[in-house]
Amino acid sequence: MGATQAVAPDAASSLKLATWNVNSIRQRQDLVLDWLAREKPDVLMMQEIKCETAQFPAEAFKQAGYGCVVVGQKSYNGVATLVRGPFETVTECLPGFADDAARYVEVRTQGMVLGNLYLPNGNSGGEAGYATKLNFLDALTARARQMLEQSTDFVLAGDYNICPTREDCAPGALGPEDALVRPQSRAAWRRLCWLGLTDALRALHPHGEAYTFWDYQARAWERDCGLRIDHMLLSPRVAERLQTAIPDRAERGLPRPSDHVPFVVTVAGGA
Repeated sequence: MGATQAVAPDAASSLKLATWNVNSIRQRQDLVLDWLAREKPDVLMMQEIKCETAQFPAEAFKQAGYGCVVVGQKSYNGVATLVRGPFETVTECLPGFADDAARYVEVRTQGMVLGNLYLPNGNSGGEAGYATKLNFLDALTARARQMLEQSTDFVLAGDYNICPTREDCAPGALGPEDALVRPQSRAAWRRLCWLGLTDALRALHPHGEAYTFWDYQARAWERDCGLRIDHMLLSPRVAERLQTAIPDRAERGLPRPSDHVPFVVTVAGGA
């Protein structure tokens, strides 16, 4: 796929979408609120909120101008989508994925469906744990195919826990058997993309480092030993409206940050 030509953004008519694995919303609430105040996205899709739904600080985000839908889980996983303006919840689980973990939620807003996902890491639980990762990818691919057949405009965004190519993993950051880079993981990513979806980052920046994650261990941030594992895949008509796509890496240098940074995409306003 060739590079998509960037469109000059117009703040008045653009839709600003962001995805961010916050690694505990109760620990990062102030960081997230500060970021929202500065960046003013229309939608923020968060993963790994690590709290039950009732414990999510929905009121604080309401005061900041955002409605929310939350699929929480005690201590682990969890996804939450914040939206400025009207929206409706489509589903609070990934159809076809038979697992109780809180890993997926869809909303409809601004004429499109936004799927917020936290894909299993796949490195724990042996081969059964890895199979769960591949099962999620199979279900996600089936969901994307269904929406394409229904002519739905959509975005699938979140922590995919996959480095699609060697360029998306700093040298030495992961071993060849790591679930984030195993051939089966990358093949499943390609099958999803080959449905006709566009990797927002690589459409505008086909080459070069664009990491979204730096481990807390081994001074990974200081050494810039990062990974690109947070992605947005766009359906065809949304991809035609793509304007910008960039990780906000400055967030990783703040005190007590998440190990991920926000990944922000703008698209031209639609219906």
